[in-house]
Amino acid sequence: MLDSDRTGALARLRTLLSEEGGLIATLLEPEQVVLALASSDGESPARLAAAGPRTERQAADYELVVEAIYEGYLLHYGAPRVVRIADADLRVLAGDRLYAIGLARLVELGDTPAVAELADTITLSALAQGAGERELADAIWTAGARAVGWGSSEQHRRAKGLVAGGVSEAFEAMRTSAELSPASP
Repeated sequence: MLDSDRTGALARLRTLLSEEGGLIATLLEPEQVVLALASSDGESPARLAAAGPRTERQAADYELVVEAIYEGYLLHYGAPRVVRIADADLRVLAGDRLYAIGLARLVELGDTPAVAELADTITLSALAQGAGERELADAIWTAGARAVGWGSSEQHRRAKGLVAGGVSEAFEAMRTSAELSPASP
């Protein structure tokens, strides 16, 4: 876990979206709700990605971009913590916007391997959700975040291939790849 407080990235994401203005800014949860949700949240993919040796020099930046992308995912498939939208179509559009915000900021950091890893994470978790495999989607996010922070591994690349191929061993392979210490960048 980062030395910063557990709610920093979510609060910064809320501030970023508020300052950006537009429709999403009108749909933000109140700050105290975001802070309460963040403090009760377990180990998030954003914290995991930011805690690795690849990202330690810019940990706060990585935590924010992964948090934005993960919030986009939650708008698509789960319970978002920062943006409150009842309309399903608008949730998808807002989720796509958060994906774009996070990936664009990651490009600004110059980390193309992390961009590719998170693009794969978005795609593979969508496949898992579409197949009704929520636990697999969670494992994909954990493994993807770990790969951003520590670097990918051959086992992780193999697990991604199994998920993409719809192979029954995909969950165990992805779960195991998330637990291993990937190769250094």
